[in-house]
Amino acid sequence: MSDPLRPADALRRIAFLLERAREPTHRVAAFRTAAAVVDTLGPDELDRRIRTKTLTDLRGIGPKTGAAIVQAHAGEVPEYLARLEETYGELVPLADDVAEFRAALRGDLHVHSDWSDGGSPIREMAEAAIGLGHEYMALTDHSPRLTVANGLSPERLERQLDVVAALNEELAPFRILTGIECDINVDGSLDQTDELLGRLDVVVASVHSDLRAESAAMTARMLAAVADPHTDVLGHCTGRLLIPREQREGRRQRPRPESTFDAEAVFTACVEHGTAVEINSRPERLDPPMRLLNLAVDLGCEFAVDTDAHAPGQLDWQGNGCERAVECGVPVEAVVNTWPADRLLEWTAG
Repeated sequence: MSDPLRPADALRRIAFLLERAREPTHRVAAFRTAAAVVDTLGPDELDRRIRTKTLTDLRGIGPKTGAAIVQAHAGEVPEYLARLEETYGELVPLADDVAEFRAALRGDLHVHSDWSDGGSPIREMAEAAIGLGHEYMALTDHSPRLTVANGLSPERLERQLDVVAALNEELAPFRILTGIECDINVDGSLDQTDELLGRLDVVVASVHSDLRAESAAMTARMLAAVADPHTDVLGHCTGRLLIPREQREGRRQRPRPESTFDAEAVFTACVEHGTAVEINSRPERLDPPMRLLNLAVDLGCEFAVDTDAHAPGQLDWQGNGCERAVECGVPVEAVVNTWPADRLLEWTAG
């Protein structure tokens, strides 16, 4: 590779090559986990950790991943990555293919603000999206049932719509699309009033509770949500978490396995009802897993490559999803957030 990568990107590239070479899952996960840990470190903290040789004190960073981080941080291609590139590089798409795919994206359809569990005001998230060259951003704060994430009651959501309308006047031609990440209730219904859902530009429907339900129950729940005429995007479909993560008020979520459901039935329903499958780019999610993403491609699904960003810097995570999309052969024209806003909104309205 001619240009050195940032440490987190180098680790993801290693994981990508290992996964493509069918290496054991735990080896792939080790590098993805380390990449997510590095993402949480600022440059000064990373410098300090390397200087004091305390990098491997961090949970999720071991001797191999730590060595790769140090070498990448010094502007070198990590030795481990160089060996993998030599052995497996021709098996994977060129980085240029991923960059071209990413350049086709016009916006992000899953973004949070400090109205729910994000850390920044709506304006800051929008300005960061503008800085990335996006034409639009769907603001999708959580619905009321998800109290741990400060979900929006109908009254708060209505107030947010007024705020977004005012910001759109100021930020034009950039557009903040009104939206919600709506909790899928146990019975498959959506956690917001029909009237409000009908007023929104983009509805991302996601499961956040009872994630260990039996496959039949989870399948029925997801099928009902996918068939709901308000649902535009099925968010992070397996609900998996690859590494621990911090939540509001110091809460800490442990890693968790995928939910079990009939993926073929759910993805087929997505095709039938015109619901896009989200390719979630968050480092701790990377959902759906590759085998399910391949299945969704084979079944003819449409997709949304989203960041699920909770802070401005996280809007740059779309590259994670693009890399996986290219690897699985996702047609760029099947990604709804490559479409102009007018075409996208015509699709969501329909």
